[in-house]
Amino acid sequence: MNDTPGWASPGSAPSDDQEAGVPRPSEPVDGSGPAGNWSSTQPPAGQWSAPGDSATGPGTPPPYPGWGVPPQGPGWGRQPAAAKPGVIPLRPLGVGEILDGAVSTMRAHWRTVLGITLTVSVIAQAGILLVQRYLLPEPPSIDRNATGSEALRQATDSLRSSLLNTAPPLLISMLATIFTTAVLTVVISRSVLGRPVTLSDAWTESRPRLLPLLGLTFLLALMAAVLMTAGILPGFLIGDTAGVGLAFIGLLAAGGVFLWLMVRFCLASPALMLERQSITASLRRSAKLVRGAWWRTFGILALTWLLTLIVTLVIGMPFGLIAMAVDDGGLSSFLTDGPTSFGWPFLIVSAIGDVVIATITYPLSAGVMALLYVDQRIRREALDLDLARAAGLPGYDNRS
Repeated sequence: MNDTPGWASPGSAPSDDQEAGVPRPSEPVDGSGPAGNWSSTQPPAGQWSAPGDSATGPGTPPPYPGWGVPPQGPGWGRQPAAAKPGVIPLRPLGVGEILDGAVSTMRAHWRTVLGITLTVSVIAQAGILLVQRYLLPEPPSIDRNATGSEALRQATDSLRSSLLNTAPPLLISMLATIFTTAVLTVVISRSVLGRPVTLSDAWTESRPRLLPLLGLTFLLALMAAVLMTAGILPGFLIGDTAGVGLAFIGLLAAGGVFLWLMVRFCLASPALMLERQSITASLRRSAKLVRGAWWRTFGILALTWLLTLIVTLVIGMPFGLIAMAVDDGGLSSFLTDGPTSFGWPFLIVSAIGDVVIATITYPLSAGVMALLYVDQRIRREALDLDLARAAGLPGYDNRS
């Protein structure tokens, strides 16, 4: 193992005293002079002929076997194809190969993946549905004509109500994401080696790492909360127009730092699961793997987020329209600009749409994260050799 990004096939670089692909002339056979004293009567450039053509013309078979025949076999003309025991080739991956590997895992192990994501998303959406219906308070009424201190009080109440209404569903969704990420990371690690995996196997292997993964997730969430609070708190303490501007600038700065840290630590979860590292060791491991590849990692994560957003819109919009159509009270209040109060039909149809969305997006996000981790380790630590040995490919032994 080493920390040098990239790898090269043996023999690809020329020796120190020889230009690549240009053979140096040897001593003349008759010893008439040193190399370089070649006769001035050489054939003009571009008029060399293949063996056999000079004597009998083109098309005549060469006088010796193998003359004029292009070299064949591995290593001639192009690099041999990388080994591919599972869903990805064992070499540094492109963006398309990472996305294709995540989708291929969903196809190859669809029973296991569907069993995990569908079960977790149904339970999570049922919990969110019950919380939204019975535990969350009604949103406060807003007087659009209020001004001054009354308008500020209503805005504060509305913000507090929004946070209270968002926090429980967000917590349930985060727990569901942790569970699916843990189990799906194990599934993806097996699929890279081309090995079958059942839901029972994935659960048995991932279960001991659930609590550390939960701790890692809460630590990252706490880090985000501290950053955002530190960014906007000075502006709120000032409290006037200058304070609002300062709070906005602080929010932008905190958001930039938060984005940088999230990309830097995005591989901590796969490291914690697959290397069985502690929380702090996983954060250091992620920072080491992402170092020097921050923008590439950010681009892949942004593309994954965009694909997830597209899937959410394509699936969520029809379900949203159906939910509005079957809930007459919610639709009429929405059209009349009154206080919106959705009933059971709206909540149930929306929950079904969220289940479908989660069933598709959970494996995609977890797959991209795990394969991005594998790709970075291949680039920096030649993990492809260890994976080939673990897969039992011919030509690889167990020597370190």
